[in-house]
Amino acid sequence: MIIKNAELHTLDHESRVIKNGWIFVSGGKIISLGSMDEEMPDGGEVIEAHGKPVYPGFVDAHTHLGLFGDSLTFEGDDGNEDTDPIMPQLRAIDGADPLDRYFSEALSAGVTTVLTSPGSANPIAGQIAAVKTSGKRIDKMIIKAPAGIKFALGENPKSTYNDKEQSPVTRMATAALIREALIKGRKYYRDKKNAETDPESYDEPEFEVKSDALLPLFRKEVPAHFHVHRADDIFTAVRIADEFDLDYVLVHATDAHLVYDELAGERLKGILSGPILTDRSKPELKNQTPKAPGILSKNGIPTAIITDHPETPVQYLLLCAAVAVRSGMNREEALRAVTITPAKICGIDNRVGSLEAGKDADIVIYSGDPLDITNRPLLVIADGKTCFCDNV
Repeated sequence: MIIKNAELHTLDHESRVIKNGWIFVSGGKIISLGSMDEEMPDGGEVIEAHGKPVYPGFVDAHTHLGLFGDSLTFEGDDGNEDTDPIMPQLRAIDGADPLDRYFSEALSAGVTTVLTSPGSANPIAGQIAAVKTSGKRIDKMIIKAPAGIKFALGENPKSTYNDKEQSPVTRMATAALIREALIKGRKYYRDKKNAETDPESYDEPEFEVKSDALLPLFRKEVPAHFHVHRADDIFTAVRIADEFDLDYVLVHATDAHLVYDELAGERLKGILSGPILTDRSKPELKNQTPKAPGILSKNGIPTAIITDHPETPVQYLLLCAAVAVRSGMNREEALRAVTITPAKICGIDNRVGSLEAGKDADIVIYSGDPLDITNRPLLVIADGKTCFCDNV
């Protein structure tokens, strides 16, 4: 496949814009791209872009896509196993339904990659998966699983277990339960490592499913994703991550724009900011503002914009970015916040997030500026296949 006469917005490290360019796709990958002034490869289907802007497939780094079913209640609610506060062994891929209507709605909006996550009822909620939104079988849609381990602080676990008259009902207990699990997990990791490096001196530890599920965290294969809103919860997440030397990401971080100076120099990989198109439905959201992504990015914190689907439906990811720009975020940073920045924060930028040779051929041809609500995707290509077409 060759897309020609396109205005290419690469959103790579140089954020190049090729005013009149082409992209050559083969085997589901971007093979090469360049200007129409340069020689273009021969062969394959030719798509005429007519000068329209072309972007990489958009990335939503925090959703519960497929875990809370469209138009369903209990039968389709598979995001929170709130029978035990510590559940790192849960896998999002075992609950996500790729035939849920929202997957196709994400595709039609140009959102080709999401991270889908267990919910925030539990202090440790399970394993996050980075998946494509195109496909019928989740196993074939995976980019990385696990892509992170979900933790939650603050109001959600407190209220969940208060209703059950079970611990945790305070922030102290939430943090204590997380620490207890991480202490066990770290010992399990060290025991396994000793047995692998010196099997004559050390025995393999007895298998323990929860500690085993935390191994990718201690091996630094994935980060911890901490659901936090209030500033004090943000710094509890930082404190725990530092205690256990974890790579970590802050999810929501509603108060982060109030304490960005205190976050300067911390080891966090980035903030997944949002959702911003919701009401302030609970006390810890009192400082929610669409200005937050702009404030954070302007102060040097890698910031992605998220929908937290279904809190804001996934197809409105670009609308969230547009509102962030209207509220002061730099336009280029907002576009990066739904493409390459979330890909980098989540460790999947080797495959998605920009138009570059070697990356997955996830490509969106837009009718105009994607931050203008009156524009729309005309063609969405995922893994080199046309998945949505609206009169290119």
